[in-house]
Amino acid sequence: MEQRPLIVITMGDPAGIGPEIIAKTLAAEETFSFCRPVVIGDAGVLKKLVDEMSIPVSVSSISSLAQAAPRHGRLELLNLNLVNLSTHAWGKPDASSGTAVVAYIKRAVELALRNEADAMVTAPISKAMMNAAGYHYAGHTELLAALTQSQEYGMLFVGGGLRVILATIHMALKDVPRHITTPVVLKTLRLARAAMRSFGIDNPRIGVAALNPHAGEGRLFGSEEWDQILPAVIKAREDGIHASDPLPADTLFHKARNNHYDIVVAMYHDQGLAPLKMLAFGNAVNVTVGLPIIRTSVDHGTAYDIAGKGCADPASMREALKLAAHLASFRRAGARERA
Repeated sequence: MEQRPLIVITMGDPAGIGPEIIAKTLAAEETFSFCRPVVIGDAGVLKKLVDEMSIPVSVSSISSLAQAAPRHGRLELLNLNLVNLSTHAWGKPDASSGTAVVAYIKRAVELALRNEADAMVTAPISKAMMNAAGYHYAGHTELLAALTQSQEYGMLFVGGGLRVILATIHMALKDVPRHITTPVVLKTLRLARAAMRSFGIDNPRIGVAALNPHAGEGRLFGSEEWDQILPAVIKAREDGIHASDPLPADTLFHKARNNHYDIVVAMYHDQGLAPLKMLAFGNAVNVTVGLPIIRTSVDHGTAYDIAGKGCADPASMREALKLAAHLASFRRAGARERA
């Protein structure tokens, strides 16, 4: 019988809700039916969390994944021991939080690149704290791309019956139009097709969102659809990619939700995430595409305001683990077919 995928979970910001949603997810017996989870983080923080919230798991440190034998009731951890417990406080991060989260991520990437882990799942981090610690990245995605030396990558979100990939990621809305270029949109269309192949859909129907209201209304409200997006769609079709013309976003997501499209290419962050999170907030999953490793993440942030209060919902962490396990199993099956 084939072993369940071994998945490393980064603990996220030590002052946020990452430790809580991880502990709650690993306290559920169901989790171990589809994966073998190992946390990368700080044992002191997780033991503090488990004790304060009376979560029925024991925290056990291991020195390598070769020792991993995850089972229900036991939270196995690669302990990096970076947090000073004497100053640690829920909801009160500092620059040391940024140093710790980057160390957790780096270790997870190393293990995934060496194929010691089948996938990695990340708990939320603070971009501000990461930058305060001297790591100048816009977020998880950009850091992971740098660590894996990936040039073409993207953010895919899954939830609420939608799959959405973003053409632009973390930037001010005023900067978006000049970044909507034919090469950027074409790259995103190619990533969309590659991502959907990981879901078992070889020739996905890709719905392409316009940037402007009414797809520019014949250039009345803007010309990016004609000048940049449509040329990318035409080039993509020449490569056999089944992409739509630029469509008004206010109707496109309804069509995608009703199975007219397998995935939507959104032009900017909130255009794609507002409808998806309306349908699946707390249950959606973020997937980084274009990396040589599998990485999924929760769809929310550190939630400092509720950290340490015992009310954080672990649903998105559970779904991120499930999707990581599914993608890892699919990749493993594909490797067997090619062998």
